[in-house]
Amino acid sequence: MTTYFVTGATGFLGRRLVARLLARPECERVYVLVRPGSRGRLARLARDWPTDAYTEVVGDLTEPGLGLTPEQRDTLSGVDHVVHLGALYDLTTGQDVNSRVNVDGTRHVVDLATTVRAGCLHHVSSVAVAGDHPGRFTERDFDLGQHLPSPYHATKFAAERIVRERGGVPWRVYRPSAVVGDSRTGEMDKIDGPYYFFPIVAQLARLGPIPRLTNRLPLVFPEIGATNIVPVDYVVEAMEHLIHAEHPSGSTFHLVNPEPQPLTEVYDAMARAAGAPRVRPTPRWISRAATGIARALARPVRAVTRLVDRRFPLGPRARRGVLTGMGIPVEVLPHLGFASTFDDTAARSALAGTGLRVPPFDEYVGVLWRYWAQNLNPNRFRRQHPDGPLVGRRVVITGASSGIGKATALAVAREGAIPLLVARRTEQLDQVRAEIEAEGGVAYTYPCDLTDGESVDALVKRLLAEHDGIDMLVNNAGRSIRRSLKLSRDRFHDFERTMAINYFAPVRLTLALMPHMARRRFGHVVNVTTQGTEVGSPRFTAYLASKAALEMFARVAAAELLGNGVTFTNVHMPLVRTPMSAPTRIYDAFPAHTPEEAAELVVRGLVKRPKRVRLLTGRLAQAAYAVAPRLMDFVLYLAFRALPESARPTGRPKRE
Repeated sequence: MTTYFVTGATGFLGRRLVARLLARPECERVYVLVRPGSRGRLARLARDWPTDAYTEVVGDLTEPGLGLTPEQRDTLSGVDHVVHLGALYDLTTGQDVNSRVNVDGTRHVVDLATTVRAGCLHHVSSVAVAGDHPGRFTERDFDLGQHLPSPYHATKFAAERIVRERGGVPWRVYRPSAVVGDSRTGEMDKIDGPYYFFPIVAQLARLGPIPRLTNRLPLVFPEIGATNIVPVDYVVEAMEHLIHAEHPSGSTFHLVNPEPQPLTEVYDAMARAAGAPRVRPTPRWISRAATGIARALARPVRAVTRLVDRRFPLGPRARRGVLTGMGIPVEVLPHLGFASTFDDTAARSALAGTGLRVPPFDEYVGVLWRYWAQNLNPNRFRRQHPDGPLVGRRVVITGASSGIGKATALAVAREGAIPLLVARRTEQLDQVRAEIEAEGGVAYTYPCDLTDGESVDALVKRLLAEHDGIDMLVNNAGRSIRRSLKLSRDRFHDFERTMAINYFAPVRLTLALMPHMARRRFGHVVNVTTQGTEVGSPRFTAYLASKAALEMFARVAAAELLGNGVTFTNVHMPLVRTPMSAPTRIYDAFPAHTPEEAAELVVRGLVKRPKRVRLLTGRLAQAAYAVAPRLMDFVLYLAFRALPESARPTGRPKRE
């Protein structure tokens, strides 16, 4: 019977390898090193393992002796195989963190293997140890004086050196290249390597007829280097076989694609899977010439770039910002390809007769793409349901107990959305929900005083706890006051109350939901404002100022959150007959929309997501003010004089 001690068992490679070890008939026990904070994750992963013949060993790679107690070390005494997978596989992490995990962690594992007299130490290194070595790099090669261009490269090299020089037990080294998802299922656990560029390919696939055109007339592009990609299932199955085969101590195996993959071919395979524009490489002599020119220009271009960066310090920050907005860490760009060609003669010889081979990338890229699109695409929450743009969307609607809010809730429910109804009045909210359910829809109610910060915090906490995602927010709750400045001089609280519900409340709720929406890279906020901000209607100073503030908040927020997929629409609502407008009798003399007609404008904002939803009246008024502002002032002054004051204030204004 065979025993194993595995580090990194909760990682992408580790959890698959442990599953295969547990499935072996001769497996007696797999001891799994796990940090205290990862025990829950290990328990979840273990549900998919074929048996429960594993034992948690709580410790930490970065601690001397892995932080194990003497009793834990005694349990591991004489273990047959120590498999060291625990490491940071991240080009964006700094030197200190990489060194603690990759270098110190490996030193501690080697020391433990020696202490417990393990049968063999299996160290999972990386082809990154080759650094920038040009040309062929064999499984016998290690220190050829190569340049190590990043902390990741340097620490993987240092870790392998420790195994080679410090090992007190028989050891082997495994060097995978760029590992992608399972070639059969597409499963992958994070965005890394070529996956950073999947969103760009997805965007190119949305160019309408252009992909079809370029498929007929493919883009010609010079070769810009080669990479080496292998699927995780090949790496894990190869490791399982090699761990149990007889090989001398010091054996090293390259788990790589035998043939380098030109970056243009990798892109072309992804483009074919996504339906994006294809590329074709130029003839070899043109590629060689382009490469030579690029190398000749590299040094002067770097010098000019450094000079420009010194003169314009915002340059590097701008470049980083652009790449970050595209989801590509700036640290990744210099390492898209490999300078080395990796020889895997020893691995292929050891695996002969097993049937294991590295499948061509274009054979399984479609599976990778589908899994990414469904599970890893950072923009996947933006996808519309095939039955309609609002189907399944969870839409928070404030002021949903009556008027425009109620009509909007009914309207979006009929479109297949799930309205989350927010207002102060519980009984009225329950009535709205009952109406929606009577029509076959689904709705939830959340009584809340939006002017109270603690109440809003509790609301958002409930929303996020009870729903997988909040897709949209309709800031509809508001207060309207029609009163001239003359009558407002001793009523400053009118301005404070109006700002409290019309501006501060929606801003507070938007800010509270913003991190959630940004994390999902999708969210849309519709602010129900007023046509009055386009017209400048007299006697609405407090009301229009609060709505104008909300409009400008949305305008600035839209620019800042564009890269996070959070968008905003301001609906410039005309006069609507609602309980809020009913007390102002002068409105009876003017044409007005019904709440249902107003809801159509809100739904348009949710479905089309324009910057603004406007009517002709507002457009004309705004255009007239832009051309002849003094004339518009005069016209509005005449309206101010012609129309009477509303009833003198006797109490608080009406609020929805």
